[in-house]
Amino acid sequence: MSEELLELEEEEFTSQLTAPVLKRIGGLLLPHWQWVVGFLLTIAIVSGLDAYFTYVNKQFIDEGIALGDKDRLMFLATIYGGLILVQAAAVFIFIYLAGVLGERIQYDLRKALFNHLQDLSLSYYAQNAVGRLIARVTSDTGRVSDLLTWGIVDTTWAVMNIISSTIFMAIINWRLALIVFTIIPIMAYVAIEFRKKILAEFRVSRRANSKITGAFNESFQGVRVTKALGREDANTQEFQGLTTKMYTASYRAAWLSALFLPTVQIIAALALGVIVGYGGNQVTVGLMTIGGIQAFVSYLTFMMWPIQDLARVYAEMQHSIASAERIFKLVDTPPEVHNRSEAVEAKTLLGEIEFDHVDFFYEDRKSVLTDFTLTVNPGEMIALVGPTGGGKSTIVNLLCRFYEPSKGVIRINGMDYMDYKLETIHNKIGIVLQTPHLFSGTVRDNIRYGRLEASDAEVEEAARIAGAHDFIVTLDAQGRGYEQNVGESGNLLSVGQKQLISLARAVLAKPELFIMDEATSSVDTLTESLIQRGMDALMKGRTSFVIAHRLSTIRRANRILVIENGKIAEGGTHAELLKLRGHYYRLYTQQFRHQLEVAYGVAEEESEKEEALSEAAD
Repeated sequence: MSEELLELEEEEFTSQLTAPVLKRIGGLLLPHWQWVVGFLLTIAIVSGLDAYFTYVNKQFIDEGIALGDKDRLMFLATIYGGLILVQAAAVFIFIYLAGVLGERIQYDLRKALFNHLQDLSLSYYAQNAVGRLIARVTSDTGRVSDLLTWGIVDTTWAVMNIISSTIFMAIINWRLALIVFTIIPIMAYVAIEFRKKILAEFRVSRRANSKITGAFNESFQGVRVTKALGREDANTQEFQGLTTKMYTASYRAAWLSALFLPTVQIIAALALGVIVGYGGNQVTVGLMTIGGIQAFVSYLTFMMWPIQDLARVYAEMQHSIASAERIFKLVDTPPEVHNRSEAVEAKTLLGEIEFDHVDFFYEDRKSVLTDFTLTVNPGEMIALVGPTGGGKSTIVNLLCRFYEPSKGVIRINGMDYMDYKLETIHNKIGIVLQTPHLFSGTVRDNIRYGRLEASDAEVEEAARIAGAHDFIVTLDAQGRGYEQNVGESGNLLSVGQKQLISLARAVLAKPELFIMDEATSSVDTLTESLIQRGMDALMKGRTSFVIAHRLSTIRRANRILVIENGKIAEGGTHAELLKLRGHYYRLYTQQFRHQLEVAYGVAEEESEKEEALSEAAD
C-alpha cells in the first residue's frame, strides 16, 4: 500500500476525534488492566524520584557543601545511591511491562482482524484493495498499540514530571513557582502550534514523495512507450513539478523545525531570567538559597522537555486514532453472506440443484443474471460457455454461496440453500480455478490443504488420480518430490504443475459438487490432457459445473449451456448444439477456424480451410 493512500486515509479520519472512539480505544486496555496499573505505578515512581533527586541536590548544596557538614553529605549520598537503585529497578519494570502490554494489544487486534476477515464475504474483497487490508492488520494495529503503550508512557511521564516539579517548586518558594507557572501555558501553546504546522508540511512532502516514486516506476516500466511517442520532455516537466512541490514542503518543514527549538529556548531563557533575577533578590534577603535557585532551574528544564513531548504525542495521536477508526470500521463491517439463525447442516449436495428465477447484481446495481432458471439432476456435468461477462462465473459463485441471489431462490435437494449452514456447503464443494493458488510450503502440504487429516498415502493417491504424481516425484534432483518447497504462491512451479496440484487438492477433499473454472485455459495441450483425465476421475458420480473457453474440454458434458447477458441462450449436448448452428456452433467453429489457421498457415486457400472446418463440424 502506498504512503499516499495511507496519508489520504489519515486526512479522512483525523477530524473525527470523538469521545466514543477514544472510549473504544481505551477499552482495548481493559483485558490487561493489571499490566496498565503496574506500569503506571512504576512510571510515577521513576518520575517522582527524578524530581526528588533535584531536591536532594539542593540539600547537598545548602545543607552539606555550604555548611561544610560531612556527615550530612554522607547521609545524603547514601540516600541518593539507594534511590538510584530503586529507580533503575522501576525503569526496568515499566519498560518491560509496557513492551509486553504493547505486544498483547497488537496480538489481540491482529487476531480479531484476521478472524473477522475470514468471515467476510467475497464481495468485501472485491470492493477493497488488498493493500488496504494488509495495512489494517500491520501498520494500523502497530500504531494503535504504540498509542496505548508508549503514548501512555510518554504522556504519563510528561504529566508526572510537570506535577512533581510543580510540587517541589512550590515547596521551595511558592511565589517564584507562581511566576514560572504563567510561562508554562505559553510554552505549551507554542509547542502544539509548531507541531501542527510541521506535521502538515510533512504530510504534503510524503504525498509528493509517493507520487515521485510512482512517476519513477511508470517511467522505468514504460520507457519504450515514452521514447516511441517522444514524451521525454513532457515527462521531465511533470517530474519537475512533483519534485518542486516536495522540495517546497520539505523546506518549510525544515524551516519550522529549525525555528521551533530556538523559540522554546527563548521562552525558557525568559523563565530562567525571571528565576535568576527574582531568586537572586530572594537570596539577598534570606528568603531563598543558592541550592533553591539551582533546583528551580533544573525543574524548569524538567517541565520544558515534557511539554515538547506532549506536543509530539498529540501529533502522533492524530495518526493513531485515524488508524483505530479504520480498524473499527473493518471490525464493524458485517459479512454480507452469513448463516441464518435457524440454519441446519447440509447433509449432502448430491441431490437436485435448482436456480428458480434468480436475479443478481453487484454493488453498482448492474444486472448480471436476469430471471435465470436452471434445474440440474444429480451426477450431471454442466458446461457453461459464452462470451466474457455473460454471467458464467457468477453462476458458480452463487452456487458456492460466495454471493447470494438478489432475487429468486437457489434450492439444493428441494430446500433453499440459504437455510443450510454456510460452512457445510463449502466443505462439500471442490473448486479448481483458472489461476491456481498454492501456499508457501511443500507439495504435500498444498495437496493436504484439501483435507488436513489425510495421510501421506491418501495425498499420494489423490496426486495419482489427478495425474500429478509423475511430475512430483521428479521435481528435485535430490529426490524430495512431495517434500519439495513450491515457493511463494507456487512460483517455483509452472502454471500447469500448479494446476495439477490444485486438482489433486480437490480430489483429496472428496467433494460432492465439483467446479472447474477455466482450469485448462493457461496450460499446454499435454497438461490439458492430464487435467482432463483427472477431471473425469473426479467427476464420476458427482454433480459438476465446468466453465471453459477451450470447447474441446467439455464435449462430453451432459449439457452445454451458452450463457449470454445473464441468460441461457442455448442448451443441449455438443452434437445437438452443433446441429442447431446457433451460438454454440459459432463459438465452436471460430475456435476451430483459429486452430486451422495455425495448422495450415495464413497463406492457405480459404476454400481448403472451409472444407476442413465443415468436415470437423459434421
